Amino acid sequence: MRMKELKISDTGHLNLDIMELPESCVIILSNGKAKYAELPPFAETKIITHQGHVKRVKWDEGEDF
Repeated sequence: MRMKELKISDTGHLNLDIMELPESCVIILSNGKAKYAELPPFAETKIITHQGHVKRVKWDEGEDF
């Protein structure tokens, strides 16, 4: 799995140590969950939503020629 879960405390706080995250990443919050993923060097990333909630994240990776 590319997306990794981030822990949200019982009080609803999300604490991050940016030194532990990848240098270039995306963080998505939806439905009371938080997830992150490292961004690839060459890709198109689409976040698909339905009724205001994230349904899926699609990665279309490529490489310069």
